[in-house]
Amino acid sequence: MVSDKDEPVWSVTEGGVVTPHDDVCLTRRTLMLGMLVGVLQLAGSGTIARASAINPSETQITLPDAIKWTTWSGAPPHSGEMATLYGGLDKPGPYLVLMKWYPGYMSAPHSYATDRLSLVMSGTWWVNSGADFDPDSTVPVPAGGFVRRVAGTPHYDGAKSGAKQPVVIALFGIAPVQLKLVDPGKPNWRKI
Repeated sequence: MVSDKDEPVWSVTEGGVVTPHDDVCLTRRTLMLGMLVGVLQLAGSGTIARASAINPSETQITLPDAIKWTTWSGAPPHSGEMATLYGGLDKPGPYLVLMKWYPGYMSAPHSYATDRLSLVMSGTWWVNSGADFDPDSTVPVPAGGFVRRVAGTPHYDGAKSGAKQPVVIALFGIAPVQLKLVDPGKPNWRKI
C-alpha cells in the first residue's frame, strides 16, 4: 500500500500473512519523486522514443481537419452535413458516416430498410419515433448517448433551435439504407 503519509508498505507473505516492511518505507511522494528523477534523466540523455511508421495498407488514419463534410442532397443551406468515413449509404455493405445537424432543423418522419446504430459525438440530438412530426415531443440524447433505429420503423430527429452548437452523430449500419419518407409529398427537411 502506498499513501501520502509515511506509512509502511504492506505485503503478503508466502503463508498469506499481511505484514509491514520494516526495512522499506515508501510514500506516494517518494515514488513520484523517483519517477520524476528518472524522466528527467531520460530527457537529459537526448534519447527520444520514436514510433514506427504506419503502413497505410494496414492502418488508414483521417485526422479531424481532413474529414470532408458535404451538404446533404436537397437540404437547405446550413441545415445539415454528412461525412462518409467508410462505405456509403447506397453501397452494399457496412458504412460509417458522420452527420451534423445545425440548430433549428429536423428530418421529416422516415424509415430505413436496415437497422441504424447511432452514437452522439457532440451536442444534443433530439429524437422521436412515429409517423406524426411533433418536435415538441422529441427526447434529448446528449453526447455519448446511443440510439438504435429499428429497420422499417418511422422516426425523425435533429437539433432544436437555440442550441449553441450543431449536433454530430456517428452512424453505423448495413447499406443500402433505402430511406423512405412517411409522406413523400412534404419536405424531407423541417425548419423548427
